[in-house]
Amino acid sequence: MQAVTVPSGTPAALARAWLWLGMMALIGSGLLAIVLVLARTPGIQDVLPLRDFFRAALVVHVDLSVVVWFMAFAAVIWSAVGGAGLAWMGWSGFWVAALGTLVMTVSPFFPGAEPILNNYVPVLEQPLFFASLWICGAGFSLAVLRALLTTWPRRVFDEPLRLGAFFGAVAAFLALAAFLWSWWAVPRIEEKIYYEVLFWGGGHVLQFQHAILMVVAWLWLATHLGKPLVASPRALAVLFLVASLPLLAVPLIYLTVPPGSLPHMELFAKLMKWGHPYMGPLILMGAVSLWGLRRVPADPAKSAFVTSFALFALGGVLGYMIQGADVVVPAHYHGSTVGVTLAFMGLAYVLLPMLGFAKVEGRMAVWQPYVYGGGQLIHVVGLAWSGGYGMQRKMAGADQAFVYLEQKISMGMMGLGGLIAVIGGLMFVVICLKAMSGRKTG
Repeated sequence: MQAVTVPSGTPAALARAWLWLGMMALIGSGLLAIVLVLARTPGIQDVLPLRDFFRAALVVHVDLSVVVWFMAFAAVIWSAVGGAGLAWMGWSGFWVAALGTLVMTVSPFFPGAEPILNNYVPVLEQPLFFASLWICGAGFSLAVLRALLTTWPRRVFDEPLRLGAFFGAVAAFLALAAFLWSWWAVPRIEEKIYYEVLFWGGGHVLQFQHAILMVVAWLWLATHLGKPLVASPRALAVLFLVASLPLLAVPLIYLTVPPGSLPHMELFAKLMKWGHPYMGPLILMGAVSLWGLRRVPADPAKSAFVTSFALFALGGVLGYMIQGADVVVPAHYHGSTVGVTLAFMGLAYVLLPMLGFAKVEGRMAVWQPYVYGGGQLIHVVGLAWSGGYGMQRKMAGADQAFVYLEQKISMGMMGLGGLIAVIGGLMFVVICLKAMSGRKTG
């Protein structure tokens, strides 16, 4: 399969715009990540009174770094591989999502920002924040609808990456539909569990979108580095189809089990457990492709591929070790989501010159994924280790109640790794902003 190119005109212009939005979300998230790490690091947590701010910062940090960044970069991929049609829909989606992101970023500074640390899309129980979610949802919905209409390949079995992007859009569409369905069907209650139930189904489905698009990024990186894929385009297309089959269960669950009920939540947990293994053959293709790059000279794309695969694999293993509400849970999703983030970082490096920006070169770009990924590896191992001693998640400051020396050491590792990861994230932002500050040509 030949290296993928981005057509000039609307595809490149929209991809540039969405990339800018993703970068802005990462900058805001990175600044908040510094506060989060300090709030949970032994010694520092006792000096700085950050416990009260921790939860509100955590909400916005997660939403910017996971929801907005992932959806914005998904729109980068859909714009880059899609056709030029329906440009008005693409631009409308971008501007609406950008407005929603801005409102979300400033919402904690307004009164009544009560943090609710539910899974997938944590919220601030505040009208302005909820307005930002609706606005962002409208913008990303337009991007997803356009992707469904423009990414379907003309030759289905000859364009596996475009087909993978399409199935990612299918997962995104089902996730957004699940959010809306749950909002309509789940009875409104005052308890905080309401938001956990509200975002449960759609949040699980979003993980399929991220994983599918991560593999698209892996294969794109492999072709960029000049190594032919180990499987034929037809075989890869079939594997993307197989990986997407569990999505058929989503509407069935909503149609047969009341949203918000215990069976509904259990079924989505089982979908996560038994559905993701359908991606096994695609992950294996990624591993074989990565092995084929072992003699390729140092390159930012190669660094990102190596670290992405390692962190995603670690996160997957930890996912099957979860036994309660301890910090093994964030260790699992940090590994998995960082694996996706690193794949997107590597693909951003590849896309920058295709979108009319400067080419990313130099030792800093080669080492950036290792700094970010290495820091996250220390962070994840520290969380997983402390989870073995019963350290509970979503706690900060004195609430952590350290009992064992191992807890302090492991959470110290978490803090050190988090700070290293922040440095790696800032390196990525600096590298990209330097490349993006040049004159656009496409």
